[in-house]
Amino acid sequence: MENNKNSMGLKVALGIALVLFLGTAFYTMNLYKSSEKVQNDLTEQKQLVMNDLNAMAKQYDIAISENDVANKDLIEARARIQDLIDSLKISETNVKSLWSYKQKFISLQKEMDVLLAENDKLKVENSYLATSLDSTRVRLEERTIFTDSLLIQNNALAEVVSNAAVLGAVNMKGFGVIERTSGKFIPTERAGRTDKIRVCFTVPKNKLVKSGDQELYVQVIDPKNNTLGMNEQVRFGDKTLNYSIVSKFNYENASLDICEFVSHKGKADFQKGRYIVNVFNAKDLVATSEFTLK
Repeated sequence: MENNKNSMGLKVALGIALVLFLGTAFYTMNLYKSSEKVQNDLTEQKQLVMNDLNAMAKQYDIAISENDVANKDLIEARARIQDLIDSLKISETNVKSLWSYKQKFISLQKEMDVLLAENDKLKVENSYLATSLDSTRVRLEERTIFTDSLLIQNNALAEVVSNAAVLGAVNMKGFGVIERTSGKFIPTERAGRTDKIRVCFTVPKNKLVKSGDQELYVQVIDPKNNTLGMNEQVRFGDKTLNYSIVSKFNYENASLDICEFVSHKGKADFQKGRYIVNVFNAKDLVATSEFTLK
């Protein structure tokens, strides 16, 4: 009888223990599931904050890229957002930490609204200023074009006057001559009988040239492309001229007929063929002609 009572008590105790164990296990399982859900929610909220921060950073990047001159306030605010993003990546995922980051995000959001509004206002002002500067630049360019046009016209006029104030040569002729012992010269077309080349031309009247001593360079080139006569060189700037003789005369503001004689160096005979005669006023060619010796 006693044994039956003890057995019954043991069974009751075991039943109670089993109930408590099952209850504890059920509670623990529910607590674990609840904790896991909370952790997942916190992770999700953390990612949402991260997304918001990245979106904010992109807005700053766009605003900074639209400014030709870097905006110091925008750059510094963008740097603060990047620091918060970097810190959030390595932070613990708990309620306290997440709440702190959300508060910082809200503060940065307010700051961004103010900065971007100021930036938009600045862009409008810059646009107006750029328009005003463009208008001023157009007026300056028009004035510059007008000034350049006047300068070109003045330079062209000065060049025309300068070119016009140069003595020339007209009616130029070159031909071979036979020199007699009497000093008389007889024209000839035969190379073998030619003693000298005679070059005659007229210096026309030019009111733009002052009276006084003047000179022209006469150049006679034979069929072999040799410069006859003195065949000396004179340099004018970057140009070099080989001349046969320098024709020097006194100009008195009237037309003047001039003749010069060009000899062959040594005792060589004149070649048969085409001869070219040029007259230069300094480096400028003012007259040219040709003749043939047979």
